[in-house]
Amino acid sequence: MGGNPSHFQVSDDNPVDTVSWNDAQDFIRRLSQMSGKSYRLPTEAEWEYAARSGGKREKWAGTNNEFELRDYAWFSGNSGNETHPVGQKKPNGLGLFDMTGNVWEWCGDWHDKDYYQSSPRNNPSGPSSGNRRVLRGGSWYNSAWNVRTAGRYGLDLEQRNDIFGFRLVLDSR
Repeated sequence: MGGNPSHFQVSDDNPVDTVSWNDAQDFIRRLSQMSGKSYRLPTEAEWEYAARSGGKREKWAGTNNEFELRDYAWFSGNSGNETHPVGQKKPNGLGLFDMTGNVWEWCGDWHDKDYYQSSPRNNPSGPSSGNRRVLRGGSWYNSAWNVRTAGRYGLDLEQRNDIFGFRLVLDSR
């Protein structure tokens, strides 16, 4: 990409931060061209299913117990006001690290705060249009309440902050 935009560049293992949704799309486009593989951001439904260890009723990725949250996530209660290398905390039930906390993760879906009140129950595709994209997972800056697996946020496609990052999906096609 020609440089790391992250505010926190402590380690090569830290999540990228300070990226907009459009920045993530540029990275995905370049990575897909270079590798010949098809990468993308997860849908919001995919993200939540993965965060909840395959659809379990987990309040946080890996646990329902707030006293155990420190074992699974970087959030305002233990982060020291910065991101941390991925994989230092316990993984959730699918073996995924940092689904809760560290950085908010951009999803591919448009944001509509009321969409899930009337959406299909199984694998909803998200709204067909909008002017904001979805972020999930909370960050190092947020309280335990804001890093819940159900927490969601919508922002402009060009919004950047040191609490925003992303996670990729590799399509099997």
